[in-house]
This record gives sequence, structure tokens and C-alpha cells, in this order.
Amino acid sequence: MFSKSKINEPGNKAEDTGAAKPAAPAEAPRAPAGDFAKPAAPKAKPPASVLSNDLHITGNIRTTGDIQVEGTVEGDIRAHLLTIGESATIKGEVIADDVVVNGRIVGRVRGLKVRLTATARVEGDIIHKTIAIESGAHFEGSVQRQDDPLSGGKKPAPAAPAAPQEG
Repeated sequence: MFSKSKINEPGNKAEDTGAAKPAAPAEAPRAPAGDFAKPAAPKAKPPASVLSNDLHITGNIRTTGDIQVEGTVEGDIRAHLLTIGESATIKGEVIADDVVVNGRIVGRVRGLKVRLTATARVEGDIIHKTIAIESGAHFEGSVQRQDDPLSGGKKPAPAAPAAPQEG
């Protein structure tokens, strides 16, 4: 007479088997949701792009994905997760949600999370939300905390009063 499904179903007042039928259609939409979750698996995060140590790039790099740099880049880099390898040299601005520096950067670093490992060498300012600097890291520049370091932090300069011009 009693079943767990009837006890657990909210708003179930009738005890006849007709009341249990709405539970079956409620289960049907859940099964396709499981099917829709399967195509999401191929959309899993792709592996980081790796720029090997014999690669020299002149120009800017921009991606929404992850990059691991082992070579030399003369230009700005913007990514989600940026890992600067021990053999890497970056000459330009680095902007990423997460920045891990094992190598050398000559330029500004902007990141939500910035980590300088013991082998890091940074010559430039670091603008961050959180930062970690390991013992042995070499850093020359200033450090500034901002809630949104990726925005550029540049506020528009106040407009200078225009000199009256006569036509």
C-alpha cells in the first residue's frame, strides 16, 4: 500500500496508481539531460599549447586557452593559464588569469593569481589579485594588488579644459 516514491513525492495525496504516473514523465527529461552531458565531454579543456624552447616569436599572442612557453616571445601574451618555462624569455606584457613564472619576463605582469617560482626572473611591475613568490625568485619592479588586475586598471585621464577658440 505504501511506497517510498509516494512518500517522497511532494503534493501526492492520492494513493491510487494513477498518481505514480506523473513520476515516470518526470524521469524522462532527466535521461536526455544525461545524454546532453555526454557531448559536453569532448568540450573538455584542451591541453595547453606548448611553444618549444627553439621557437622564437615576434608578435602578440592571444588565446582563451592555456599556454606553456619554453622559447622566446617578443610581444604581449594574453591567456587563461600561462606557464613560463625555465628556458623561456618574454619581452612584453603578460596578462592571464593564472600566471606561473619559472623563467624570465621583461615587462608588466597582470594576473588574478601570479606565482614566481625559485627560478623566476621578472623585470617589471606585477599587478595581481593574489601573489606567491618563492625563495630564490629574482624580481625588480613594483607589486600592486587590485581586485580586477585583468581590466588594465587604467582609469580614463580627466579631460583637460579646452582652450576657448575663436573662429
